[in-house]
Amino acid sequence: MDKVRFNRITTLALPIIGGMVSQNVLNLVDTAMVGRLGNFALAAVGIGGFCNWMGQSLILGISPAVQAMAARRKGEGKISEAAHPLNSALILVVITAIILTTIYIFTTPYLFPYLNSDPRVIEKGVPYLQIRLLSTVFVGCNFAFRGFWNAVDMSKVYMNTLIVMHASNIILNYLLIFGKFGFPQMGVEGAATATAISTIIGTFIYFYQAKRKSSHMGFLKSVPKTKHFKALLKLAIPNCMQQLFFSAGWVAMYWVVGKIGTLEVAAANVLINIMLVAILPGLALGLAAATLSGQALGRKDPDDALRWGMDVCKVGVLGITVLAIPMIFFPKLLLSVFIHDPKTLEVATLPMRLTGLLLPLDSVGLILMNALLGVGDTKRVMYVSIFFQWIFYLPLAYLVGPVLGYGLLGVWLIQGTYRILQSIIFTSFWKGAKWKEIQV
Repeated sequence: MDKVRFNRITTLALPIIGGMVSQNVLNLVDTAMVGRLGNFALAAVGIGGFCNWMGQSLILGISPAVQAMAARRKGEGKISEAAHPLNSALILVVITAIILTTIYIFTTPYLFPYLNSDPRVIEKGVPYLQIRLLSTVFVGCNFAFRGFWNAVDMSKVYMNTLIVMHASNIILNYLLIFGKFGFPQMGVEGAATATAISTIIGTFIYFYQAKRKSSHMGFLKSVPKTKHFKALLKLAIPNCMQQLFFSAGWVAMYWVVGKIGTLEVAAANVLINIMLVAILPGLALGLAAATLSGQALGRKDPDDALRWGMDVCKVGVLGITVLAIPMIFFPKLLLSVFIHDPKTLEVATLPMRLTGLLLPLDSVGLILMNALLGVGDTKRVMYVSIFFQWIFYLPLAYLVGPVLGYGLLGVWLIQGTYRILQSIIFTSFWKGAKWKEIQV
């Protein structure tokens, strides 16, 4: 990989990484603040957060579809049509999200107890989740914008907006969780309210920026045609299904860990949030690979598209390895910022070290999965993701963790194995290059 290609990757990826890192710093700040409320609050927020993700997953899959189509239009030189996928996506998001939110709000009190039977977790988790779900339409719009900005090489807009959102969230968390400066002390409900408000702020910023910077690309210039919706849905539906099963798998994982104990759920919540801080730069690089490969296909240069995916993986493995070092060598020091109970800290230590050891290889799968989505290979990604998570990982995690008694460490070992196997499959898909013929 020469210097020109390295600079192209970093120029596109660094703003995305900045946005992703700021998002996860926010998650860690959330976790640190809620951690002061005790294990039951940590467990409630952890379960509620992933339930919220699962509930919104049916619209989050719109982002890779927008990115794939907008990047292809840019590569083809059709700049005036680059925002057409975004226009279609925003309409679909608003209609779908309103329906889903109505259903979710009314079913949450009945479904949440199936995930965790501890009444103290349920008491805190149900209102937390309901408040988070109220912002579903804004979350969907934000993800549609994310796909667009990354596709047209304007990832700095995405990064700057996220930084504003997350700064707002941190301030509102402090005010609403603990009741500072005359604000009500709302506990976990305050954390949910802060996140919802910051999401809405982000949506308004995105619309303002899109009107200023992408009108010449066709943003809100015309009503989308039926063919535009069909093309978008062709890519989005497999993405949405993959997102649904993936997020539901994390919720199921919380259920499995809940069978071991509430202490383990609290530990798992912290472990996942730390892991996401380290892995989301890999996701950001995957989004960069999706843009670069998609634009190369638009230029009718599939060999260059193949090279971009592998070059981004080289950058990703190097960067993620550096981030994994504290997790491997100083797990207790890292965890003690968020976990204040000695027993919970002890339970989380070995899984934290294991996460750090496997993270570089996991990043390869994450990068190439997003690259495959970016070139339109959505169905195979969906099949592999669902198979390894639901047929391999979750049944074995249940057997090894609660049934055989290997606890949280056993669950984490199975999770690491499944992620590495998935990385191997996505690498073989990318190198096999069947995706070169896909039209979007």
